[in-house]
Amino acid sequence: MTTQETTLTAGDAEVTVAPGNGCRISSLKISGTELLRQGEKYGCFPMVPWCGRIRDGQFRDGGHTHQMPLNSPPHAIHGFGRNAEWTTARATRTEAAFTYDLTDPWPYSGRVTQLVSLAENSLTLSLGVETYGDSFPAQAGWHPWFNRTITDGGSSVQIAFDPAWQEERGADHLPTGKRIEATPGPWDDCFGMPEGVDVMLSWPGALQVEVKSPEQWVVVYDEQDAAVCVEPQTGPPNGLNTAPRLVTPVEPLEASTTWTWSHL
Repeated sequence: MTTQETTLTAGDAEVTVAPGNGCRISSLKISGTELLRQGEKYGCFPMVPWCGRIRDGQFRDGGHTHQMPLNSPPHAIHGFGRNAEWTTARATRTEAAFTYDLTDPWPYSGRVTQLVSLAENSLTLSLGVETYGDSFPAQAGWHPWFNRTITDGGSSVQIAFDPAWQEERGADHLPTGKRIEATPGPWDDCFGMPEGVDVMLSWPGALQVEVKSPEQWVVVYDEQDAAVCVEPQTGPPNGLNTAPRLVTPVEPLEASTTWTWSHL
């Protein structure tokens, strides 16, 4: 078992995974073109055991209130997996599996597994969260940073999707609980897609990537010049409080996303 970077290849696609840096996808190249923003904080990282912000870093489980570190004051954001050192369980030329054991300050014991599977025209990521004991609420998802432009002098990426609703965002960047019609971007917003996440990213004259997931929630963030984010996840921001999904001894929390690309 190792935490060294793992590189997968299929056709003209190459993916690099950095288990020692939050098990993030640190690189995705298609025909030598890098799709993900480079840098220690970027690439595509798993959000686990929660996604987005938790209000004031607090969530309730039964009669207990748990306080998470405020790493994005006044809230806690994106879970602990992205900052953890994961272990490579197995790897072949096109597939790899990685594990991470939940520890303090998360109040429950459990294991997270991420599977990475590369095909010639697609990348599939899967997350599973298991408990070693008590049931607990959790979320899982991904936070990719797609480069806004992928070629010198190339056009900016275009984002196309058709959500059923948008979660109204309050001044604290958390959903208010009200669902509204989708508004024009720029966004740092959560959208509902009950039939599953389906977002198309197009770089005119170069590539298009369809981001799909069986999950019903996606956060789209395009307020930065360098990159845009399309984040499939198992619940909305602050979902540990508003839409908890339980990890139980007989039912882990599982999520997946597939990115499929083609040349334009």
